[in-house]
Amino acid sequence: MKVRILGSGTSSGVPRIGNDWGDCDPAEPRNRRMRSSIMVEHQGTRILIDTSPDMRQQLLDAQVGTFDAVLWTHEHADHVFGIDDLRQVYHALGHPVPGYARPRTAAALRQQFNYVFQGNGGYPPTVRLSDLPDRLRIGAIEVQVVDQPHGGITSAGLRFEADGRAIGYATDLHEMTDDMHRLYEGLDVWIVDALRRRPHPTHPDLATVIGWHAQLKPARTALVHMDQSMDYEELCGSLPAGIKPGYDGLEFQL
Repeated sequence: MKVRILGSGTSSGVPRIGNDWGDCDPAEPRNRRMRSSIMVEHQGTRILIDTSPDMRQQLLDAQVGTFDAVLWTHEHADHVFGIDDLRQVYHALGHPVPGYARPRTAAALRQQFNYVFQGNGGYPPTVRLSDLPDRLRIGAIEVQVVDQPHGGITSAGLRFEADGRAIGYATDLHEMTDDMHRLYEGLDVWIVDALRRRPHPTHPDLATVIGWHAQLKPARTALVHMDQSMDYEELCGSLPAGIKPGYDGLEFQL
């Protein structure tokens, strides 16, 4: 099984508009961050997680033209606003892209992007949207899902399993529930939101994530959804063993 971090940045990306790099060194290419998204692959099955506003460039960089399904964690703009670019995947596949979201997220997506799922003005629907259950199998990959607190809404926490290996993806959350703890135990790779060092009401700060890593004991943890205060080299020099900052294009082959 393989996972690729397509984007490792928060909602504004790094640098932010205005060429604002914050504390990040512009000379370090791994500080340039598109909006957060990943792709999981195994034995010919590919699953995209979220359609970020940067999805087109992310898929070009990954040299990926098609995939078997897209899963949405939640409906915030930085995780869904690339949805229109699924038209090209629809054309490449020859049928609507299978998509999955939790019922509340699915309802929000249908309200915002009805034409994607229903078609409009002679244009066909490009996505076949289904509710994301607690467990499902997509091709060669088993997926487990729990709901994560994220401010006033929930996001989907995800675990992917194949051939005895496990990858977890935890983005856009602010606390760790018992169900989440069980979901993220025994992972080979945990990709987790670590927005910044200062506390935030709807995302985990770095110290919180370090504490979760110590409790869950994944073999490797990669940080994503990072803002312009999180310099790559500085993090590399200060993080505990087993934790590293993720970056756009980072891959783990299990």
